[in-house]
Amino acid sequence: MSDTTHDGAVALSTSPSADDGLSPAELATKYGLTVSGARPGLFEYIRQLWGRRHFIMAFSRAKLTAQYSQAKLGQLWQVATPLLNALVYYLIFGLILGTRKGMTQEVFIPFLVTGVFVFTFTQSSVMAGVRAISGNLGLVRALHFPRASLPISFSLQQLQQLLFSMIVLAAVAIAFGSYPGLSWLLIIPALVMQFVFNTGLALIMARLGSKTPDLAQLMPFVMRTWMYASGVMFSIPVMLKDKPDWIANVLQYNPAAIYMDLIRFALIDGYGAGNLPAHVWIVALAWAVLMGLVGFVYFWKAEERYGRG
Repeated sequence: MSDTTHDGAVALSTSPSADDGLSPAELATKYGLTVSGARPGLFEYIRQLWGRRHFIMAFSRAKLTAQYSQAKLGQLWQVATPLLNALVYYLIFGLILGTRKGMTQEVFIPFLVTGVFVFTFTQSSVMAGVRAISGNLGLVRALHFPRASLPISFSLQQLQQLLFSMIVLAAVAIAFGSYPGLSWLLIIPALVMQFVFNTGLALIMARLGSKTPDLAQLMPFVMRTWMYASGVMFSIPVMLKDKPDWIANVLQYNPAAIYMDLIRFALIDGYGAGNLPAHVWIVALAWAVLMGLVGFVYFWKAEERYGRG
């Protein structure tokens, strides 16, 4: 209720406001205010990511171009590096240690090169994922965008790099007697599933690496162990034929070995279905769906915490 003063002025009402007694959270809700950087719902987050698809593609291409910009050979290192690794593994494992048991030279060399190229795809995606947030804090803190864009774009960068390498891989296969056929089309679904698996794993590592930068120093040892356990440079069933069956089964059904074997089967004429574990395509799809979903949800759960602290 207002009072009139002696000069006709109207005094402010001393009646309690309708907002009095409301907590800050209740006031924010009443007036439609939201927390800056709050995590959106899962489906809204997916919608936002789709809206940033052009940014994701452009960012991955830019990182790929810049990766070897200071080297004189430039983009040639994309295929030269895994080829040199394959040469070293061939000299040590193929010639000195004799791990090509059960395979002719025409099969073993494409087998080895395929293993190196395909495992490098997973390895590089994981290592890039570890640094996706911690290595781009300036971008994360300066701009508002779905943070999953970063690990996804790094996985996409590694896929583009592998596609360049596949040209060399095809040339190696042809040089050793494996010519293009309908089976080569199986490379497409195998790579799609591996990409989904790698992206899910990169999302998990991105969240872990955002709070534990030292993880980047540990992961090379983890990845090297994984490589040796995945049959990159030897046939798992042949090398472990004198061991209990469960050991070979565990190693063959690990996702890195699964995706390598699928692409070897598709590409190499002398690498038949007998080298593959049972239900290999179902297992490959299961690994992709499981890791893709778990990785995406796990990363999304911490969306509002990236770049803070």
